[in-house]
Parts: sequence; C-alpha cells; structure tokens
Amino acid sequence: MSVLWHEVECGAYAADLTLWEELARDNDGPILDLGCGTGRVASHLARRGHAVTALDLDAELIAALDEHAEGLPVTTEVGDARDFELGTEFGLVLAPMQLLQLLAGQEERRRCLRCIATHLGPSGLAAFAIVESMPAPVDGPPLLPDTREVDGWVYSSLPLDAQLASGTIRVRRLRQTVSPLGELEDELYEVDLQALDAASVEEEGSRVGLTPAGRQPISPTEDHVGSTVVLLGREA
Repeated sequence: MSVLWHEVECGAYAADLTLWEELARDNDGPILDLGCGTGRVASHLARRGHAVTALDLDAELIAALDEHAEGLPVTTEVGDARDFELGTEFGLVLAPMQLLQLLAGQEERRRCLRCIATHLGPSGLAAFAIVESMPAPVDGPPLLPDTREVDGWVYSSLPLDAQLASGTIRVRRLRQTVSPLGELEDELYEVDLQALDAASVEEEGSRVGLTPAGRQPISPTEDHVGSTVVLLGREA
C-alpha cells in the first residue's frame, strides 16, 4: 500500500518541478534524486532528456518507478540517503519534499550531507527543499482531499493540520478507503518533520565541504505549503 498512498498524497504535486528543470538545465552531468518515491521528479526530468539516478529506501516504491520509467534514462537504486555509495559523480543532487526533515536529527542530516558531498562533481550543486516555518491559517473553504480510484476502490487523503512541538512539525492526514461496495475504512496518518531553517542547512553543509550557493522559494499552492530550496556547492 505504500506505493498507492505515496501516489495519492505526493503524485500530483508539481509546484517545484519548474525549479528542478531550471537547475537541471544549468548544471551539467547526471542527476541524483534522493528519496525519489515513485519517480515524480526523476521521471519528469528524464522525459526532458536528463540522465537521472533515483534512490529510495523503499523497494516497493523503486519497483513502481521501474515500471513507470520504462524506456526513460532513469537508473534506480534501493538505498539509504544517509549511507550510499554509487561510484558516480553528479552534476546535480536533489532532495525534494522535505527529505532532510524526515531524517532523525542533526547527525543523520550530516551523514546524508557527507554522502552528497562525496558524490558531487567539481562544479556540482545540491538542492534541498525544506519547510522553514508553520503555515499561517488560511481563510476560505476547507481543503479538498487528494483522491485516486483503482479497480473500483477509492482512496482519499485529507490534510488535517500541522502542529509544532519539541522541535518537530507533526503533519496529520485522514486516510479513507471506500470499497466498491461502499464500505468505509479510515486511518489517522501522522508524519514528523524536524524543524529546520536554511541557515542551519548551510552551516551543517559547511562541515562536510559544501558551500552556500543561494536559496530559491517554492510558492505555496491551494493544497500545499510553500518551501525554501537551499542550494549548496562543493568546495573547490
């Protein structure tokens, strides 16, 4: 079920794709997509002619990506973003969808950053999407759920709220499944993001040989909060 819920909740998000396209055009060499999931970003860039290596810890998500990306220049790897060795240098390393904030604290982030530093080419660039603060309450109609129908089953995921506590942003969703016979099951799904800001990413990167190379905003949409993309380059 990890594949299905991943695609329900993440598959339609597109607000960041223009930025990844721009970075891919401006940085020569192959691209590494960390925490690639079912290939939302990797497949998008590969369709535009970029060679992409896509890495994720979940073998089911990688298998789904292999199926989706058949015929595209995508190489898949089952691996841990905190500990990987691919034997390749990349011109661009991407960590979309708050990957760094899913890691459990500073030491795990440093391990990830260290691996990235060893895989960047001489003029390579790494880009990290993070949520720096809690979104402000928005007036207006309630959010609609993300939905998908598969073989008569309807899968729905409704964002409920995000709560800040003890340095963690806890995001809550209501997942609902409706069978072809109309039977309803629901589940409260929670994911914790470590509170993090751009300056901290830059400081932690500097400890493993990465230097600040700018920041780019990703604007919020009706369904998703905005984020900051922190850019780091390899020290000469």
